[in-house]
Amino acid sequence: MKIGDKVKGKIVSIKPYGAFVELKHHQIGLIHISEIKSGYIDNIYHILSVGDEVLVQVIDYDEYSKKVSLSLRTLEEERKSHASRHRFSNDRYKIGFKPLKEALPNWIKEGLDDLKHRAG
Repeated sequence: MKIGDKVKGKIVSIKPYGAFVELKHHQIGLIHISEIKSGYIDNIYHILSVGDEVLVQVIDYDEYSKKVSLSLRTLEEERKSHASRHRFSNDRYKIGFKPLKEALPNWIKEGLDDLKHRAG
């Protein structure tokens, strides 16, 4: 096991400060309350339950003591960063910059008319 690994586990215990997860080979890791999700957590028991199957990321591993620190939050942030990419086109309609190109001559005409009107 190494830092950055994504592993599946089962929540076996919940405390006010975090949740204990059983990983493969009966190894137990802790998801600290700050690593459950982004933002404030009022009540950990409203988010997680004993028996929940979870996919977590290893954020620290002590080979000597075999303690494992886990995170759900890093995977949540990873999904958010890849969920959508902003583009200046509309992929769904496959029209790209076409509406801008079609509107440009009219915008130029309006701009020139406005300049002529101001110069007057």
